[in-house]
Amino acid sequence: MNYKNILLNKIENKTAVIGIIGMGYVGLPLALEFALNEFNVLGFDIDPKKIPLLNSGKSYIKHIEDKKIFQVVKSRKFIATDDFNKLSDVDVIIICVPTPLNENREPDMTFIVKTAQEIQKYIKNGQLITLESTTYPGTTDELLLPLFENPVNSNDKLVVGENFFLAFSPEREDPNNPDYSTSTIPKVVGGVTQNCLEVACSLYDKIIVRTVKVSSARAAEATKLLENIYRSINIALVNELKMIFDRMEIDIWEVIEAAKTKPFGYHPFYPGPGLGGHCIPIDPFYLSWKAKEYDINTKFIELAGEINTYQPYYVVEKLVEILSVKNRTALKGAKILIIGAAYKKNIDDMRESPTLKLMEILLKKEADVSYHDPYIPSLPKTRKYNFEIRSTELTVENIRNNDVILISTDHDSVDYNLIAENASLILDTRNIFGRLGINSPKIYKA
Repeated sequence: MNYKNILLNKIENKTAVIGIIGMGYVGLPLALEFALNEFNVLGFDIDPKKIPLLNSGKSYIKHIEDKKIFQVVKSRKFIATDDFNKLSDVDVIIICVPTPLNENREPDMTFIVKTAQEIQKYIKNGQLITLESTTYPGTTDELLLPLFENPVNSNDKLVVGENFFLAFSPEREDPNNPDYSTSTIPKVVGGVTQNCLEVACSLYDKIIVRTVKVSSARAAEATKLLENIYRSINIALVNELKMIFDRMEIDIWEVIEAAKTKPFGYHPFYPGPGLGGHCIPIDPFYLSWKAKEYDINTKFIELAGEINTYQPYYVVEKLVEILSVKNRTALKGAKILIIGAAYKKNIDDMRESPTLKLMEILLKKEADVSYHDPYIPSLPKTRKYNFEIRSTELTVENIRNNDVILISTDHDSVDYNLIAENASLILDTRNIFGRLGINSPKIYKA
């Protein structure tokens, strides 16, 4: 039986049922895109709280509107479930689960392994499986393929490229990006075999503006790492320059604005209080871990990680400096109001947010810490932190009652004029006041 042609016909006719595992910042937008393009979609997740919300047409992600989910639920093109038995009902399985680091900054493959073991129970002839979770080169071939070739409920070995199809296609989500969405960002695809590549590209071609074919799953895995290592290293560079120029009493932000007027050979990157999000703080270390198998020490990656990891500590050092010199106040017992808990502006995503590390450092130094974030009313428990703090209302009284207002995330909806008019001291890690043209001797940068 020609399973490839059967599946290609199902994809072409949009009768292929799509199963997406992980209804987070990557999986949910992808599921909605398939459903809006007339595919029937099953959204799998292990979080029982998400399932009833999604099936009632409600979103738990700020930048994804309820009406978009309600539309596909009402049309019966999308159903959320935590019943993994239904994996046997789908033609395509797309894996969108977290790939964090463990305490030793090594890849934590727990979510991928557990997901693959679930798929191994239900895999059937003619299915396409693609992995979108960022990982080290070789994961698809070395970890997933052996499991899927040997299904749990069958004595027959499946042949990749004939009985089933396996590919890697890295996610490129940028939450709340006004210029690019899931469907408008070109998609890199690498198959384990040529047939795998053809089937996977056929699928993504139905919803994505352009697919970019590479020679293997390993090449696709490496592509995603290159993208984020490039960003990590360049951010580390400007973070280091920020600290050097600060000693020289030179404004790094002014220098960047001047440098980016060069129309060739330069691309601007910006400093901050530390790296955040699900990619840049994590992905480079997947490659540095894997490189050790080949007796290679990834010096650039390690150095960039060291500089970027140091940034929250540098911010606290600047905080100590301006408190002691300008306010004659010790950090211990000082009241610090942090603006922003999300890892970047205008979203409610807290993954790896530098604000959380700042809070940890400040609380250990016995500062009185609060925060304001219009998108995050309370700090949820994470793998590393459990602060149990609620967002403080941004009022004149609350601003005046704090010794320092620390800008960690530059949300557009925050009233920065109110802060500038009423704060005693301001430490700005995002140059938001400079960009708004608000100048004051009580505003410092870090």
